[in-house]
Amino acid sequence: MTTSTPTWKPPVPDPFSEITTADHLAPPSDHHVRNRATHRPVNHYQQSTQVAPAQTQAWANFLAEAVRNGLDPTLVTQWLTVLADATGSPMLPSLASMPLADYANLRLPAILTGLETTTHVPYLAGWHLRIVPELGHLPLRLITTSLITAAVLGWIADGCSRSTIKNTLAMLARTFEQAIMDGILERNPAHITGWQHQFQQAEDELRDPRTLALRDWDALIELADALVEASYNRYRGWGDVVVHSACTATRIGEVSGVRARDVDTDKWLLTCRRQTTPAPGGLVDKHTKGRIARFIPIIEPLRPLIARRLQATRGDPDARLYTGPRGRRISTAVLRDATHWDEVISDLGYEHLRRHDLRHTGLTWMADAGFLPHILMEIAGHRLITTTQRYFHPDVLRILEAGQALTHHLEELQCDGQITRRW
Repeated sequence: MTTSTPTWKPPVPDPFSEITTADHLAPPSDHHVRNRATHRPVNHYQQSTQVAPAQTQAWANFLAEAVRNGLDPTLVTQWLTVLADATGSPMLPSLASMPLADYANLRLPAILTGLETTTHVPYLAGWHLRIVPELGHLPLRLITTSLITAAVLGWIADGCSRSTIKNTLAMLARTFEQAIMDGILERNPAHITGWQHQFQQAEDELRDPRTLALRDWDALIELADALVEASYNRYRGWGDVVVHSACTATRIGEVSGVRARDVDTDKWLLTCRRQTTPAPGGLVDKHTKGRIARFIPIIEPLRPLIARRLQATRGDPDARLYTGPRGRRISTAVLRDATHWDEVISDLGYEHLRRHDLRHTGLTWMADAGFLPHILMEIAGHRLITTTQRYFHPDVLRILEAGQALTHHLEELQCDGQITRRW
């Protein structure tokens, strides 16, 4: 009779239970976080000597538990050594894949050390409302500067104020600085640049997004054809993505997320329920920015293109409607590089046109076509009606037309004898 040996799982104690705030220097002040020239992290092998007693004890406990469960201590030691070489520091196994949220929960007192109490509220608000939902589930060592930059751009698009983003980034930077002191990271990925320029650009868009739209259908087709012509092997799919984005007022990532089952050809209605975004390891599909599916009408000029793309799916409801030439997901960066976007728009005289301006184009056209504000708000997925109302700002021509209409109205009243002509 054989007995099965229970699977051994290594203990997962709090890796910082024996490390107190006194063992470390406090995280650098916000001034030093913002000015890297005054803060130079020392070599992490030198830093590891500060936490050596706690790490040594934790490793000894881990090894003792492994031996008690029948494992070869030599093999366990070799595995721990390989792990230390791979991570660049004598790190505990439980830290190798620890999510950002779990790490901050363990080290929150140390992270907030040196901050005034009044500063805790905005920093923790940024942590709970923005950092945890966007990055908290990712392992600490897998969070890159590009991921943080993408998150910041999302916060800008959501309408967060400049001070809100600064507080959120400061909290994130302090968290990573503490991770450097604990020997988990070698550098701080939260030191990003250029976001304030993006913030100013987003503010300008919100003030007058109509100025970013293409003028008419012919201009859109001219752009799509030029991008196809500039792409490798003249792949027609790039032009289809551009036309679809402008006609439905959707983002490039949302165009990539469209599946065949999302299109209702009886009512000619599109359900926008997912988008393609960058993530560790490549592009992934996730919910839309508003986390709510929205319905978008498919206008008649777009229907032949949609029908052609549906035919290419061969009846597979899960097939993507739009892909790259090799059947892969599309992102705004992929579209830019594959079509030589910057060169093409410069040749066409649209030096400031970006991929997101295709969405501005669609919303502007819909507003000019007479869509009611609350309907356009649903189509766009805006959270605030004030954002949608910016697309209804009349241009100079419409202002002149309105003035002429008032003149005709007064002339009619004068003809009816209701007013006396005074001009």
